[in-house]
Amino acid sequence: MQWQDKRVVVAGLGISGQSMVDILRSYGAQVWGVDERKPEADLHSFEDIDWNNIDLLCVSPVFNPRTPFILAAQEHGVPVVSEVELAWMLRVNSTRTGKPAAWIGITGTNGKTSTTEMTSSMLTACGLTAPAVGNIGKSVSRAAIDPANDVLCVELSSFQLHFTDSLALDCAAITNIAADHLDWHGGMDNYAADKSKVYHRAQRVAVYNAQDARVTALAEAAQTGENCLRVGFTLQEPQAGQIGIADGVIVDMSGVAGGEYGVANVLAPINEFVHLTEPDGTIYPHLLADALTALALVLGLGADAHTALEALKQFAPGGHRIQKVAELTSEEGTIRFVDDSKATNAHAAKASLSSFPEHSVVWIAGGLAKGGRFEDLVAQERHIMKAAVIIGKDQHEMVEAFQASAPDMPLTIIDPSDNATVMHRAVDAAGEFAEPGDVVLMAPACASMDQFVSYADRGNQFAHEAHRWVKEHAHA
Repeated sequence: MQWQDKRVVVAGLGISGQSMVDILRSYGAQVWGVDERKPEADLHSFEDIDWNNIDLLCVSPVFNPRTPFILAAQEHGVPVVSEVELAWMLRVNSTRTGKPAAWIGITGTNGKTSTTEMTSSMLTACGLTAPAVGNIGKSVSRAAIDPANDVLCVELSSFQLHFTDSLALDCAAITNIAADHLDWHGGMDNYAADKSKVYHRAQRVAVYNAQDARVTALAEAAQTGENCLRVGFTLQEPQAGQIGIADGVIVDMSGVAGGEYGVANVLAPINEFVHLTEPDGTIYPHLLADALTALALVLGLGADAHTALEALKQFAPGGHRIQKVAELTSEEGTIRFVDDSKATNAHAAKASLSSFPEHSVVWIAGGLAKGGRFEDLVAQERHIMKAAVIIGKDQHEMVEAFQASAPDMPLTIIDPSDNATVMHRAVDAAGEFAEPGDVVLMAPACASMDQFVSYADRGNQFAHEAHRWVKEHAHA
């Protein structure tokens, strides 16, 4: 597209929105940034826009498809795009290759960030400039116009994908699909349909969760490029076309690692990936699944398998993903505090809880439910818990789940009236239940914005209070 004098509205001036404004203006477009809360915005109300004189609307993920100004723009025939779609339009050639950087797109309800970071780490080890961008790192629009990049490892949310239609990714993956953000999308089918866009026109490899029936069906139905290889990942023994685990080793039977389709190609023992395990060597299943996804993606792009595997062995998950933040050690044993604040829905919390032994977890849970329910989660994981501490402004969904599925579970419900002290009180309450050998796990199964700035803020406060609790009890 020729941008000179194009009339563009950018809705929302967060990181991605401001990036779009700056880039489009540098390309000669006439841009109006609209944000009701930012004093520096050009406009503070969408009612001030004459949609008859606008060529394009770029929207922040915060606005759902039923937002009135989006509907108004569409009624006037104005195309509506995400930052990801705009970035795809803006791509420039890589200095090294003379063609646009390859794009690897990763979506799913959970595991997107870890998978994207692992993918970036392995490709970087292979000598490529391959930043993790999108929902993490630099905005994807800025990354797309940087000629230094060889590959973009793009974390893609369902919000971004909704208004994205032109992608033809080199490699694409869906980690899993579970109920999340249904209020935004208007139902599970719409949510899954938006996720599935990541596979459309994929050129080299489409990686899917072979243990997730919905994801498998989406991968099988996807209209990919003619030579695109479909690779399923599984934590079980792989079948033809899959990469998985057999007798404690990673085995590829898809051909993505350079072997033959349907013939076992042994890659590495999983016990060599120490950052994906508990101190006793127990594998975190969800992190292992993320690792298999990332491995299939980089091998699909043509990375050297040995170099990629060595980089994966050194990889450490980023903050707020099943991260030990404090511990109290005594002669009787150790109480550990583990931050998994990124577990913002039931599916992620289940994966986190299931990583620990029976009756060993004091679970800190609750927050913004986003339309989710937790009865099944509590029923399936009650054997892992010894007690729970409920936070959040609106606690009835979580409390009802325990009443229905684990009525005898010891509970402490934290008064939500004082945000400033909620984590202090929650950690103290959890400490009352914890004994040597236990884990105080914050994997809240909910979003954070009711009482915290973000999931990172929630995790940081948890870590701070855990350190404080350990210090106070170190010589008790």
